[in-house]
Amino acid sequence: MFEELKTNRLLIRSLTTADAGAMHAYRSKIEVARYQSWQPQSLEQVNEMIRRLQPENFNVTGEWYQVGITLQENQQLIGDLGIQISSSDSRLAEIGITVHPQYQNQGYGKEALSALLNLLLYKLGKHRITASVDPRNLASMSLMKAVGLRQEGHFVKSLWIKDTWVDDVIFAALKNDWPNTSFP
Repeated sequence: MFEELKTNRLLIRSLTTADAGAMHAYRSKIEVARYQSWQPQSLEQVNEMIRRLQPENFNVTGEWYQVGITLQENQQLIGDLGIQISSSDSRLAEIGITVHPQYQNQGYGKEALSALLNLLLYKLGKHRITASVDPRNLASMSLMKAVGLRQEGHFVKSLWIKDTWVDDVIFAALKNDWPNTSFP
């Protein structure tokens, strides 16, 4: 079961169908979708994705689980985090983040990722967390480095996304190397 995470400015929580309009609005933007493997084609597609999310499936192996990044002050959805627990070893996870362009470059992404990493590595006891980034996405590359993830690999034309081969840069954190600085 996913439990809400609070940071100084954010509330990270389960998504509801009330979030579908906001999620569709930012996920459909060209500058957001450019480097994403999933771009919603309709509001109904976002609604269906959210309806399929079951809070009890958080931390279950194999499937991606999305949570919302909201501002504490007004509950405005400004982005989402994806988490996938490895189907081969439940101590391994992959994460991803999407932030509405209006809220980028304000530290929200770093705040949200730090909280998620602390949850996964400390509370849930994961051993290793990875993130996959298209290296053309310079903002995401900078964010991964700023949050403290280590760049471990750059795979050339290794993913087929949106009818083209793209590079994939892997960032990672190990529990033993992660500073437990902001976990309550």
